[in-house]
Amino acid sequence: MSQLRANSFSQAISADVIRTYVQRVYAWMVGGLLLTGATAFMVSGSEVLLAAIFGTPLKWVVLLAPIAMVWFLAARVDQMQPSTAAGLFIAYSIANGLSFAAIFLVYDLGSIFQVFLISAGMYGAAAAYGFLTKRDLSGMGSFLFMGLIGLILASIVNVFLGSSALEFAVSVIGVLIFTGLTAYDMSRIKEQAIVMYAGEGLAHKRAIVGALSLYLNFINLFLYLLRLFGNRD
Repeated sequence: MSQLRANSFSQAISADVIRTYVQRVYAWMVGGLLLTGATAFMVSGSEVLLAAIFGTPLKWVVLLAPIAMVWFLAARVDQMQPSTAAGLFIAYSIANGLSFAAIFLVYDLGSIFQVFLISAGMYGAAAAYGFLTKRDLSGMGSFLFMGLIGLILASIVNVFLGSSALEFAVSVIGVLIFTGLTAYDMSRIKEQAIVMYAGEGLAHKRAIVGALSLYLNFINLFLYLLRLFGNRD
């Protein structure tokens, strides 16, 4: 009986730890998305800011800086203070918003909103599956990563080819890959929760990295769906 109670107590603690950790991850992820969206919308409504960003060489800084920030945060997070990791994630979210301002110039607002709802629905379903499933999704990681590499290469090739058929194929495959990555990352984050329980500072930093992964999945899913279903102005 005492063993049964101990097991029940342990399971209750595990469930609470997982819930707390996942809530922290999603708080950062949603906060990042709100910052990106608000920044993009604000910049798109200012001709002065648009001219300063996209009409000068500053556009290359705006486009390339987020990439460098992602790699730096992912590679160096364990050596950072939690406050530094948090500040870098916030800065990255704002920097992404600067470049995403162009979306509001290319697509009409109603179309953007509709695609956002579609993205949120698909993303939510994939994340729920990753969180609730009892299956081991670790084997999906290498397969999805290889698919992501192929997707990047195909996108680069199509910059020179300008093929609408290849762009359509890349967009469809991109939706599938990032939907799969959402489920995979959600499952991985759930498994990390118990390990992170031992150290609050480490848990805080890893929650930011987890939020970054989920943030990137949502952003890319949204962008590929926008290519497929968005109405251009």
